[in-house]
Amino acid sequence: MNAIDVLKYGQTTILATMGRYRPDDWDRIALGVWTAKDLLGHLGAFEVRFADILATFVDAPPASDLMSADPRTFNDDQAAIRKDWTIEQVTKEFLDAHERVMTHAAAITPERWREVGTIPWYGPEYSLDDLLVYQMYAHKREHDPQLSAVLEAPDR
Repeated sequence: MNAIDVLKYGQTTILATMGRYRPDDWDRIALGVWTAKDLLGHLGAFEVRFADILATFVDAPPASDLMSADPRTFNDDQAAIRKDWTIEQVTKEFLDAHERVMTHAAAITPERWREVGTIPWYGPEYSLDDLLVYQMYAHKREHDPQLSAVLEAPDR
């Protein structure tokens, strides 16, 4: 698998949807009680955490403490933290974190990406490739339709 391509395609999907947004679209409900801005903030928190995970593979310092955040309340906790952020702040975090992801990812060999057992906290039978596909790529593909639905709302 080409990790860089998978990362690029996941990000491109979200960026294409974001590119269709008007300023007032970010305040529309996209998922449950979350606005589109909240949902992008959720994706941004995942991106920050993934960048920090990858940092451990390239001996770089983490940029946050999100790796130690409680997984049971991660989503709601992170949404609450970003609730009062502007869309510019949410977008910047998302884009900056992805840039860190790409920098770290490029420094990890394909063999290391495939190596089983390097992320025991996720499961001893998994590799970094698995985490990338299940938690990052699939996650973006899961939420993109919700972001897209905001653009298709009849009252838009």
